[in-house]
Amino acid sequence: MDEAFKKRTLEQLQTEARNGTFACGGFLAGLPPLQRNEICTTLVFDRLDRKMRMVEKLRHDATENWNQTFYLLYFRTLGDRQNQEAYLKLARLVPYKTVLRERQTPHAIEAMLFGASGLLELYHHDEYTLDLRRSFEHLAVKYDIKPMRPDEWVLANIRPANHPVLRLAQAAEFFAQDEFVMDRAMNCRTENDIRQLFCIETAPYWRTHYIPGTESDEQPKRLGPFKAHIIGINLVAVLQFAYGSYTGRESLRENALALLEKLPGENNRYMRAWHERGCTPVNAFESQALLQLATEYCAPVRCTECPIGRRILRVAKQQ
Repeated sequence: MDEAFKKRTLEQLQTEARNGTFACGGFLAGLPPLQRNEICTTLVFDRLDRKMRMVEKLRHDATENWNQTFYLLYFRTLGDRQNQEAYLKLARLVPYKTVLRERQTPHAIEAMLFGASGLLELYHHDEYTLDLRRSFEHLAVKYDIKPMRPDEWVLANIRPANHPVLRLAQAAEFFAQDEFVMDRAMNCRTENDIRQLFCIETAPYWRTHYIPGTESDEQPKRLGPFKAHIIGINLVAVLQFAYGSYTGRESLRENALALLEKLPGENNRYMRAWHERGCTPVNAFESQALLQLATEYCAPVRCTECPIGRRILRVAKQQ
C-alpha cells in the first residue's frame, strides 16, 4: 500500500510539473521557516553557480576584462529575452572601451549604439535620428563599426516602454554618467542603491517619444523600478557573487545574497503559478529559488531529484 500511494503521489507531481502548475507549492509554503530557508538557500546557490558559468563565458568573450564583462551582462539583462542575442551582438560591436572614449559626449554614445544596432534604418524622417545618423557615419569610420541589420531585432508585440530603441537611449545615458559603473554596482547593498544607480533619465528628446518620429505625452523615460530590480537580481547580485568567488572575497558573495533578500521578488508567469499554489516569495532570494525549482526540476520533470519532491515522497511513503 505504501508503494502504491507513493507512486500515485509521484504521478500527480509529474503531471502538474508538466502542466506548470507546481503541486508542491502548498507543501513548500507549509514548511517551518527554517526548513524552507534551508531549501531556498540550496536552490539559490545552485542557480548562482549556473549563472557564474554564464558570466565566465562572457568574461572569456571579454578577454578577461571585468568592465567589459559588466557591459556585456548589462546589455544581456537590459531587454526582453527574445532580443537577448541582438543586445549582446550590439555590445560586442560597440565595446565598453569605445564607449569610454566618447563618454564626455552622451549624444555620440547614443549615435554609436543606434547606428550599430541598424535600427536607425527604420526611422528616416525624424530630425533627431537624422542627426544621430550623421554622427554615426563619422564614428563608424573612426572605430570601424559594421552595423547590424534591422531584421536581427524582434520588434513585434513589444511594449513601448521595453522597445529596443528606448532601451538603447537609456543605456547610452547610463554609460555616459560615470566610468566606474562596475565599482558602483559592486557597492550596491540595498534596493535604493539599485534604483539610484540604474534609474537614469534619458536625453530630453525621449521625454516626448518612445520611438523616433512619433510623439507621446511628455513624461520621464528613465528605467523603471521594476526593470531596475530585474537588473539588480540578474546583473548586480550575480556579478557580485561571481566577482567575489573569483577574487576570494567572501564578503562580496555574502553581500550578493543579502541584496537578493532586500530586493522584491520577481512577478512573472512562474511566480504567479507558485502563488496560485499558496507559495508566494517574500523577496528576490525566494523567487530565485522558485525559479530554479521551476526551470531545473519541474520543467524537465525531475521530481525524484527535486529537494521538495523527495521530501513529499518520503512523507507519502510514511503515510
